[in-house]
Amino acid sequence: MSLLLSCTSARTSNLLCASQKGNGRGREWKNPIPLIHNKDLNFLVKKLAPPLTAVLLAVSPIYYPPESLGQTLDIQRGATLFNRACIGCHDTGGNIIQPGATLFTSDLQRNGVDTEEEIFRVTYYGKGRMPGFGEKCTPRGQCTFGPRLQDEEIKLLAEFVKFQAEQGWPIVSTGSE
Repeated sequence: MSLLLSCTSARTSNLLCASQKGNGRGREWKNPIPLIHNKDLNFLVKKLAPPLTAVLLAVSPIYYPPESLGQTLDIQRGATLFNRACIGCHDTGGNIIQPGATLFTSDLQRNGVDTEEEIFRVTYYGKGRMPGFGEKCTPRGQCTFGPRLQDEEIKLLAEFVKFQAEQGWPIVSTGSE
């Protein structure tokens, strides 16, 4: 059952009815405005809300964050850097020198290196058996004898390692394959 109210009703707002007072001619909408009865509205909300909520959550960017071209390029650049500087010891996120220091989330958390900032710090200055790769890495004996990486490159590596750890180290194309 629905109620019908016309524009002359006191319960409707100015948005629903139009009138012109300037020239003396009043104008009202001729069609009545249907209002759904409260009981019918409650029924619709109870029946439609759960499936609509499920659909909205399923397509929500909260659950599936959009991946922009910039993010894809950063992941590819990070993968290229990783393949150049890290893969010798950390192939597929493992660690051939120190098995308890892998790049998987559980080991990163256990070793207190589970944030991008900490991954950056360890990559820059080194830790334990891992040499540092930063341009200004000290002490000298803790740093790599190979080529050093710029700060921006280490930042990309830290983001890449964190992203890969969260994904369980899936294979990522470097774009050159």
